[in-house]
Amino acid sequence: MATVTLTSVGKHYDSIEAVREFSLEIADGEFIVLVGPSGCGKSTTLRMIAGLEDITTGTISIGSRVVNDDHPKDRDIAMVFQNYALYPHMSVYQNMAFALTLRKTPKDEIDRRVHKAAGMLGIETLLKRKPRQLSGGQRQRVALGRAIVREPKAFLFDEPLSNLDAKLRVTTRAELKALHQRLKTTTIYVTHDQEEAMTLGDRIVVMSNGLIQQQGTPFAVYRHPVNRFVASFIGTPPMNFVEGSIVQGDGGLRFESKGGKISLRLDDAHTSQLQTALGLPTTLGLRPQAMTLAKSDTPGKTICAAASVIELLGDQMDITCTIGGLQMIARVRAEPGVSPGDTVYLAVEPDRLHFFAPGKFGHSLLAPQETAVAIQ
Repeated sequence: MATVTLTSVGKHYDSIEAVREFSLEIADGEFIVLVGPSGCGKSTTLRMIAGLEDITTGTISIGSRVVNDDHPKDRDIAMVFQNYALYPHMSVYQNMAFALTLRKTPKDEIDRRVHKAAGMLGIETLLKRKPRQLSGGQRQRVALGRAIVREPKAFLFDEPLSNLDAKLRVTTRAELKALHQRLKTTTIYVTHDQEEAMTLGDRIVVMSNGLIQQQGTPFAVYRHPVNRFVASFIGTPPMNFVEGSIVQGDGGLRFESKGGKISLRLDDAHTSQLQTALGLPTTLGLRPQAMTLAKSDTPGKTICAAASVIELLGDQMDITCTIGGLQMIARVRAEPGVSPGDTVYLAVEPDRLHFFAPGKFGHSLLAPQETAVAIQ
C-alpha cells in the first residue's frame, strides 16, 4: 500500500485544458472517489495516475517515488476498466493469473493468490469457465480478482459498475466497500454517479471543467456545498434553486423570491454571514428532503404550492409542485389524500437553507471559511 500525491497536475490537448492544477494527497489505505459529469476530467486524471496518459504539468508520486516517466507496468498499480477487458480465449483462472505469469511468479504462489482472490469474490466454482460463459456481474468479479492477485500499491477503478443493471450495481457496490475494508489498499475510483460516490468514498472529489470544485467527506460535501454546481450535482433528487434576494423585515432577515411568491424567515445563526448579501441578487438552495408537509400556511415558515405530480416511493413520496412559474420537488413522508392539483403547504427547516451568489458556479454564502472553492 502507498500514498498517492498529485501536485499541480495538468493535461492539455492543444488548446484544450482537460485537467487544470489538480492537487490531491491520498492517504495510505484511503478510498477516494472522483465524481463529476462527463468531460470533467476525472477519467483523464485516473489515466495519468496509471501512466496511460502523459501529464503536461505537475508531478505524480506513488509512495515516495515520482512516477511521471515510469511505464504503467512499473508503477505497481492495478486498474479495473468499465468494459472488464478479459481475454476471451482464456479461462477465469488464466485471466486472473496472467499478470503474475508475465512476471514469472512461481506457480504455487500464483495458485495461492488466485484461489485466495476467488474465495473473497465467491467465484471459486467459475475458475474453469471462459468469459462468454459468465454474466456481467461475474465478469466484473473476475476483473476485480485479476487486480487483487497482483497485490498492488493502489487500485484504480474507471466506472467499473456502469455496465451492470441497477440491482446488480447496488449489490456489487456493497461488495466493493466490504472488499476495501478487508484489503485496506489505497483506492481511486472514478464515477459520474453521485450516489455511488457518496456510498463508497472515504472522501469524494467533485470535478467540473478540469478543476476540483470541492473535496471532503460525503457528509461534509452534501451538507456544506461550496458552490451552486456542487450543490446541484450532489444529492437526489437535485437541490431546488430559487432566484431572489435577502431583505430586512419583521425583526430579522428574510429571503424574498422574484415575484414575491416565496418569503422565508432566515435562521438567526445565518444573520451575520448574510448581512453582506442584503439587497443583492441571491440564489436560495433548498433540498427536497428539507421540507415536510404542513397542515396550514405559516407565513415565513412555509411555502404554499400546487401539487402537479405525486411519485410514491414506499414510505416517502416526491411531490413536484408549482409556485408561480417555478417548479420544485419536495421529498416527504408518504401520506394518503395528496393528489395532483391539490394545494400543499411545505414547512421548511430554516437551518437547512443554502444561499449562493448568482451564476452556475456562484459561491456559497454560508460555506466554512477554510473550504476552498475552485476558480473558474
